Amino acid sequence: MESVEEITQTLPGLDCGLCGAKTCEQFAQIIRERPEERKRCIQSKSIRTITAREAPVKSSCAECASSVIKDEAKWKDSLGREYDFLLETFPGDPGPRETILPHNPMMTRELEIKKGDILIGRPLGMSCGCPITHCGVVMDVDYRTGVIVWCVTGPLANRGKEPKDLGYYSAQAYEGIVRETQKELKIGMRYWYLPHRCMLQWRHSGMVIFMNKTKEGVRVRIEGIMIG
Repeated sequence: MESVEEITQTLPGLDCGLCGAKTCEQFAQIIRERPEERKRCIQSKSIRTITAREAPVKSSCAECASSVIKDEAKWKDSLGREYDFLLETFPGDPGPRETILPHNPMMTRELEIKKGDILIGRPLGMSCGCPITHCGVVMDVDYRTGVIVWCVTGPLANRGKEPKDLGYYSAQAYEGIVRETQKELKIGMRYWYLPHRCMLQWRHSGMVIFMNKTKEGVRVRIEGIMIG
């Protein structure tokens, strides 16, 4: 019988909560006792976890743009569409860092949103247009413009807590770390990218407007967000 550790390594590692467990490790314990429960993980078939050890480091100027060349067949989202790089979260962040603007910016002040608050809302229209209601924790607020920076966490963040409902919002930017890419990153270029913790595992599109090489990888800011 596989150990919990071995089963955990076969799971996506997203801790999305859709299986009913709080973490993938907890779900691994369930699978160890009842293997037939594995089908509850809807992410398993779509996520392909790839480590730097699986491919040689790119030895060109793209090294400063991060990273690692992969087998092209691996670079597919859950709908089989190709993407250019994987966007990881910042160290210590509970999820992808996103800059958003409520469709009614006055909501930011009316709800008295502050750092640490749990929010829910859904990106509408050209700005992502994701069919899933998002949940996250506030990292920064600008009362003058209504702009909010939050970390999207998935549905676990609001379990047992009372979230503030933004309604519809527009996604203005994503920020994160790029460790793995199959294309050289350049400022001013538009790319297909996959947020590592996206619950649907769908590719997104955006323009890189900031890059900074760090010890964790290349920090990027992506604006002009679209999905699909």
